[in-house]
Amino acid sequence: MILNLLFQDPLMFVAWLMAIVYGITVHEFSHAWAATWQGDDTARLSGRLTLNPLAHLDMVGMLMLVLAGFGWGKPVPVNPYNLKRGKLSDNLVSLAGIIVNLVSVFIFGFLLKFFLTQTNLGGDNLLINFLYMLVMVNLILAVFNLIPIPPLDGSHILMNVLPERFDNFKARLTAQGPFVLLIFILADNFLNLGIFSSLFQFFFNLVGRLF
Repeated sequence: MILNLLFQDPLMFVAWLMAIVYGITVHEFSHAWAATWQGDDTARLSGRLTLNPLAHLDMVGMLMLVLAGFGWGKPVPVNPYNLKRGKLSDNLVSLAGIIVNLVSVFIFGFLLKFFLTQTNLGGDNLLINFLYMLVMVNLILAVFNLIPIPPLDGSHILMNVLPERFDNFKARLTAQGPFVLLIFILADNFLNLGIFSSLFQFFFNLVGRLF
């Protein structure tokens, strides 16, 4: 748990917080930028078209991250009726945060590989650990948000690709999705079922082969 680091290694605790703040900030900013690009000014008018972390962090969500290992940022407000390309625009807005997190994974992953192979910095170096944390946090955010359960970004993609005959299913998923997601998260964290940890580990291993 991240909170334990506060007492064991305060610098590592701060590094983890910085990595989380970065990942959430660029994710939410990307949604706001994509929505504005696609014709909806709601996020911009709400002050979300900024890289200021304070505009995107949810204090309760951050506290839950520190205490329980899972949390959230402030959702970016988007009015789908303002989007100029309908479902295509909605898909672009939904994928924007995921794409930027994945780009961050590759940027920090290559930096991590460079410093490990081209310098004398070892695995106990703070910079090395910080780059590793940035890779981990951004990868988790990207993979987690691809899950097609509301309110995660992947659910927008699912809703847009399903034909109209699935409208009843989509309505039920929209209404019950957040509760279902919460149950999965709680089970994964407190019952050690490994639902999400196995998923994340698969992608960690995949990315690890690239670096």
